[in-house]
Amino acid sequence: MRRAANLVLFVVDASWSMAVAERMQATKGAVMSLLTDAYQRRDRVGLVVFQKNDARVVLPPTNSVELARRALADIPVGGKTPLSAGLQVAYEVITRELRQHPDLMPLMVLLTDGAGNVSTTDLPPQEEAYRMAEMFPRAHIRSVVINMEHEAFDQGLAQALAEHLEAPCYTLAQLKAEALLQTVRGELDEWNV
Repeated sequence: MRRAANLVLFVVDASWSMAVAERMQATKGAVMSLLTDAYQRRDRVGLVVFQKNDARVVLPPTNSVELARRALADIPVGGKTPLSAGLQVAYEVITRELRQHPDLMPLMVLLTDGAGNVSTTDLPPQEEAYRMAEMFPRAHIRSVVINMEHEAFDQGLAQALAEHLEAPCYTLAQLKAEALLQTVRGELDEWNV
């Protein structure tokens, strides 16, 4: 029996509210490791980045290591945190992929401190993000939240977001590419038992 292919979509907060350079390095390293892994596992990996006023697909789901390397080379950072826009784009990417490849097992890996401060509707940013998050479990899309907030400043926002996603929340004070990779692999393996 063939194992179902995974779709792993990294959704990365690239606003100023985070330790930007360190987080980006860890994320890039993990995406590259997962992509290399994807060759053997038939997985697809994508990347959505949100900052300033919107979110964009930096890497549409692919299993091409070369495409990923080019896309990851130059991710802009800074500005505000349009968390709900990031979730919206992620949801659209995953549902579009599932229409084309219904056998994919989707997993969103959200790297954020959970603090949104830009709305796309009239709702307050945090409430809007929570409502957006609740669409994922309803659509049977699994998620993992990696809390990027420094422990000393953590207000529990990433954990609250994870609860709306019905997802585990990992706090990685010293996030290294390998730790992130192991976390994501652990989630995928648990799922493909």
